[in-house]
Parts: sequence; structure tokens; C-alpha cells
Amino acid sequence: MGIFEQLATYGYGELHLGHDTNTGLCAIVAIHDTRLGPSLGGCRFISYTDEAAAIADALRLARAMTAKAALAGVKHGGGKSVIMRPAGEFDRAALFAAFARFVDGLRGRYITTEDSGTTISDMEVIRGITPHVAGFSKGAGGSGDPSPFTALGVRRGIEASVKVALGTDSLEGLHVAVQGVGNVGVNLCRELKRAGARLTIADVDEALVDRVVQELGANVASADAIHRTACDVYAPCALGGAINRDTVEALQCKIVAGAANNQLARPEDGERLHARGILYAPDYAINAGGLINVAEEVAGYDEQRATDKTMAIYDTVLAISQRARDTNTPPHVVADDMVDQILGNQAI
Repeated sequence: MGIFEQLATYGYGELHLGHDTNTGLCAIVAIHDTRLGPSLGGCRFISYTDEAAAIADALRLARAMTAKAALAGVKHGGGKSVIMRPAGEFDRAALFAAFARFVDGLRGRYITTEDSGTTISDMEVIRGITPHVAGFSKGAGGSGDPSPFTALGVRRGIEASVKVALGTDSLEGLHVAVQGVGNVGVNLCRELKRAGARLTIADVDEALVDRVVQELGANVASADAIHRTACDVYAPCALGGAINRDTVEALQCKIVAGAANNQLARPEDGERLHARGILYAPDYAINAGGLINVAEEVAGYDEQRATDKTMAIYDTVLAISQRARDTNTPPHVVADDMVDQILGNQAI
């Protein structure tokens, strides 16, 4: 599929490409929609096989950010950036300074923040060049690491899903299989453990797995078999596409509810989950806590307000799940309809 065909398919929008020879910067900023406000979304810094893969990732992620902001009541549009990680050695500070100049040239239509592969330190480099950034340290006047807020929102979404699918208000004794225990995944495990859940975890990084086992006493599954774990809730918290034609058929859970973006490899996989009687909490509804937190930072940070809005993810996921059950409609279709209704009330 060509670039303009992708833009039409995803309802874009703008796509910006940035390159800097001196630093090796190859960056993409996707601005999906700005009806609710300037676009806001993280900068992903990972290796890609080629430019086409990087563009496709940016386009899908930014589209999901539009939906995430709409459902969370955040006055921002959907945007995302990716930087293709250079092969070999590179000057990280210089690379992110070049990226900051690229973002600054968009004159506020896109506000960047952390994502996979980027850190608070990277955001502070960017902040030295452009004001169009969020997610820096509390000591510098920011909101700090957004991962705990994402994890809090996912826990609240799991509670709402459990309410609808299992008819209980408690996670006590329920078994949750968590795929990926990076910054968000480990915080989600802490949230779930405090709520009384039993944990099985997996990650390709053995050091991360060992940390969670030692801290929380979780059971361990292999990274390529965690989705086959017999459990109440399967929580994908790694990169996207965890729910696909192959994994759907192997799932042994009643609920899929996790922190990863773009969990469905294709929309049809949401239909397959529904056909199997597995309740899905749409990723852009359940994982909005980090966005809520950085959006509060842009507005003028109030930690209690960010926490209260993140806690309300329970209500959003509950409404989607109940409507899906009552109408026998896949939850991702219900959520998409809700987003369309919210955006349709806004002037373009």
C-alpha cells in the first residue's frame, strides 16, 4: 500500500519526514487529527527494517492517539513520532537536538513526549530547543515518568472488564498473564498484586523477568507461549500486534486487557475475539493514563487531577463493555463508534 493510500485509509491528516545528515536523524511525525486540539503523542525510538515499516508504525500509532484522546476527554488530537534508531554508534544528545529542531518547525501542531525507547533525559534535551514537549522530570517542572499512570488506568480498565465478564468487583484471586514487564508492565504487575491478583509474566528480557519474580513472586512463562496461559485476564503490554489470527485461537482467557498500543494486528482479530466469547478492552480506551498525565502537564500540571481522570478509565471501559454485551457487538466497534461521535461534534 502506497503512502497516500495509507493516509486515505487511516483518515489523515499530515505526515512529516525529517532528516539530518550530521546526526543520522531519520524521523517521522504523523499528525492524524487536530479537531480536539494540537496533536500530542510519544516519540518511539527503535530499530525498523526499513522506512516503510517506520511510516506504517507512526500512522497506526497516531490514529490510535486520536481515539485515545477522544475517549479520555483530553483536548488534544492524535499525533506520534518515530525515530529510526541508527545502526552503530551515534551521539544521542545531538540526535535528539536535531529531532527537537524538526518538531519546533511544526510550530506546535505536534507536541512530543516519551514512548518506547525514549527517556525523560531525551525530553529534557528536546525541551532545551522547543517548548513543544512534555514528559520531563518533576525537578524540571514536569510530571515525571508517565508509566505509573498508564498502569493505573489499565488496572482500572481490567477491573471494569472483570465486572462485566466475570460479575465481580474484585481482582482478588484472579489470574492475570502479563506479556511484557518493561516500565508500564512492571507497574501494572504492582497494581495487580496490590489488588490481590495472581501473576504469570513473560518478557524477552530475562533481567526484567527476574526483577518482577523477586519483587512480586510472579510465575513465569516463555515470551512466545504466554498467550497460551490458562488465566482470567491476558494483558499484552509489549509492542503491538499481540492479538492476531494465530494467537486468538490459542488464548485460554476470558478477557484481553493490557497496556500495549495497537494490540489487534487487524480489526478482524477483534471480531475473532468476540466470536470466541473473549471480552476485549480496546487498547486506546484502557491505556490512556500516560496521555492523560502528559496532557495535564501541558495544561498546567496537577497530579491529583491527573490521577482522578486516570481512575475514570474504569467508567469508559465499563460503558464500552456493557454496550458491547447488550448489543452483541465487538467492543472495538463500539469504541470506534463512540470516537466517531465525539469527533463528529467538533468543527474541522
